[in-house]
Amino acid sequence: MMMQTLPDDPDPTRPSPEAASVDPGASVNPAAEGEGTGTAERSVHDVIAALQAEAADYKDRWMRAQAETENVRKRYEREKEETAKYAISKFARDIVNVGDNFQRAIDAVPAGAAEREPALKSFLEGVTLTERELINILERHGIKRLTPKDEPFNPHLHQAMMEIPRGDVAPGTIVQVFQAGYIIEDRVLRPAMVVVAKAEPKPAEGRPAANDEAPPHNNGGGHA
Repeated sequence: MMMQTLPDDPDPTRPSPEAASVDPGASVNPAAEGEGTGTAERSVHDVIAALQAEAADYKDRWMRAQAETENVRKRYEREKEETAKYAISKFARDIVNVGDNFQRAIDAVPAGAAEREPALKSFLEGVTLTERELINILERHGIKRLTPKDEPFNPHLHQAMMEIPRGDVAPGTIVQVFQAGYIIEDRVLRPAMVVVAKAEPKPAEGRPAANDEAPPHNNGGGHA
């Protein structure tokens, strides 16, 4: 079988199919190309700025969360410490009343009576030692007794039951303690009930004597 040869194109000026597919009037616009590049760059910068802002926001939230966590931890530690310090406050209020009763028993013994009665003397010594041991036990647990006689009055620690005029001490000085007070660590468990001195009233000043004025002298006496 013989192969058929295609005849040559009789019109050599006819454009080839590849050339015909290219628009000869088309041209590249440099301005449009630059504008597209600038828009793309701005888009990239906007994305980067948005990501940086988001990262800064996350970092700020994380730091706030860390600070809040630290505050919660410190508050928990403080509350735990305070609970350990003051857990026995209610129990201590009841116990100090026992100490008051010991003191009342000691004060009820008349002066010199224990020296005359050996049995009473032994009883008084036993009560005194028991009270002293109770005070020592309370102090070991952070509870301190307040007997502020001759000390300045402190409204945070003392409760004034009355004031009496005294000239031998400064005003505001505690001259008598009705009932001892107690503090636990740095808190007042019970204020001390006290009597406070005040200044004596000044003596009334006498009225100044009235000046007797002589009647005016008449120099121009008339003659009848």
